[in-house]
Amino acid sequence: MRDVAGRTAFITGGGGGVGLGMAHAFLAAGMAVVIADVHEGRLEAALAELSVEHGDRAHAVALDVTDRAAMAAAADEAERRFGAIHIVCNNAGVNLFNDMAEATYQDWDWIMGVNLGGVINGVVTFAPRMKAHGEGGHMVNTASMASFISGPGAGIYTAAKFGVRGLSEALRFSLHPHRIGVSVYCPGLVDSNIHKSDELRPAALLTDITPADPEFMAALPEVQRQGMDPREAGEKVLRGILRDDFYIFSHPEFAAELRGIFDEALAALPREDVPADRLAFEDLRRAGKAAARAAWPSEVGA
Repeated sequence: MRDVAGRTAFITGGGGGVGLGMAHAFLAAGMAVVIADVHEGRLEAALAELSVEHGDRAHAVALDVTDRAAMAAAADEAERRFGAIHIVCNNAGVNLFNDMAEATYQDWDWIMGVNLGGVINGVVTFAPRMKAHGEGGHMVNTASMASFISGPGAGIYTAAKFGVRGLSEALRFSLHPHRIGVSVYCPGLVDSNIHKSDELRPAALLTDITPADPEFMAALPEVQRQGMDPREAGEKVLRGILRDDFYIFSHPEFAAELRGIFDEALAALPREDVPADRLAFEDLRRAGKAAARAAWPSEVGA
């Protein structure tokens, strides 16, 4: 999208962190914005902050992104307030800092339900509406650098974010022909409340098993405060939308680590001849992918 002024955005997880940063950036660019969040106290405070700086072009709706009926109702409310939705940011996320080998089914259902299921629900709810209004647009799915880089902690979160990245790569082929761009946003450390995720955990998914390291959890709030300012992150997301970037990276400190990951993968490929029939199949697949991309409109968005 080369011009977002006068358009409308819907942002999940908009009560703080990156979501609130996006809202500030979009409003400053002349958009109307609907922020959605499950934490109603944070949502009210965020709306008050946005209204002071940007007037009445912001609206808030309470939303649990795992609730599909509530997602549809929130979309209806957003459209009643501002009309067609042009930018959707599936951004809501929670984290659990534990060893995934000790995780419970409740842990898996909660983290996957919000971080991956919430994105799926946003896509299923909003993509048909964006296609139907025919005005183009953009969808941003927040993954994380955890969609590339794994480690000994937060394994369920990592699994969900790898899923968001894969979903987003495939979604481009469905939405670009309709002049709807797709980006996957992969931030590093941001000053946010994600370390307080347990405050948002539904009672039905609580567990008595808490394997997270107490010393690590005690230090985490100060670590989070060292993260990128959410407004800077939001500006970088807006820049990526305007350029129709697929990957939106806001944190340059990961370059060497990414290079190492891909170098390791390439080095692991067998050095041997490929049978002609297998090679022909892969060539056909690659040609089909290239043809699909070549057919995309030269400009996406509105």
